[in-house]
Amino acid sequence: MNRHRGLRRSVTRVARVLLALCALACASLIGAVPALAHQPVTLDSADRTPARGPLLVDGTVSFAVYATLARPQSKRAFRVGMQAGQSLQVQLLIADERPANALEAAQLPTVAVVSPTGQRFVLRPSERTPFYEPYSGKSFLYLARFTTTAVSGTYRIWVSGRSSSTVRAVVGVGYREVPGTVRP
Repeated sequence: MNRHRGLRRSVTRVARVLLALCALACASLIGAVPALAHQPVTLDSADRTPARGPLLVDGTVSFAVYATLARPQSKRAFRVGMQAGQSLQVQLLIADERPANALEAAQLPTVAVVSPTGQRFVLRPSERTPFYEPYSGKSFLYLARFTTTAVSGTYRIWVSGRSSSTVRAVVGVGYREVPGTVRP
């Protein structure tokens, strides 16, 4: 009896693998295999406040928000739409290259997140975990990560510089690798 159960499990596993391979082969034949990478959004000097910055309509969609911070106190900002109960995920990264990767923690950028209810969270550099992003072919360092259960509404996010060296910060938002909408 146990022998037949084990055989059935093996056949089921093989069938699942074959089905997945067939689906991948069919999708690649029709050009439907999506690239799995955060969708890039670049903030510029006009995006100094969330009201002026772009709105990521669905904060569960995976975005990489780039902000060049050229001096201490420089700020870039954007907004993220969320529904109650969704997972809000925000990460702060920098490119793993000089001068950014040589800065002390007190010189690295920070990210402030303000919820629709006014609750404020600040992501301060607390790690330097390497991360290779195959889509761009670049290496990054995770500096801080934050996850919470969202309330409905628009979250406001600021990225702030703390160094006299130019630093290109990346704020990762979301986790679903699907196309998303960005509004001005």
